[in-house]
Amino acid sequence: MKPETLLFSKTHEWVHVETDSTGAKVATIGISAFALEALTDLVYIELPKVGRTLKTGEAFGEIESVKAVSDLYSPVDGAVVATHDSLANELESLPSDPYGNGWLVKIKLSDETALQELMDYAAYQKQCAEEGH
Repeated sequence: MKPETLLFSKTHEWVHVETDSTGAKVATIGISAFALEALTDLVYIELPKVGRTLKTGEAFGEIESVKAVSDLYSPVDGAVVATHDSLANELESLPSDPYGNGWLVKIKLSDETALQELMDYAAYQKQCAEEGH
């Protein structure tokens, strides 16, 4: 996926929404290239179990680098329908493809309201610039 087509949260998660075969909206969530550059040298990731219900802003896992441990926050409300479990063994590949094979979880939306709070790519780039990186 191209980052220009995604939505972004203030906490650096990206969102791509698609409609599945049942007509439900499913959000694929990942972490932005900007955040990955700040973290560097990833050593561990923890993702939620399928079936867990999340609220917007709730921590659903964590990502650890040699520098720090950072929480991963859900930018939407819904139930986890898939997790990218193999990522734990492929963390070195995450920075090279954060918007493709670097997805973390898929969440079936229970409410689409939170999507209106997310930024488009241009607004997210502005936020990153203001953070001084």
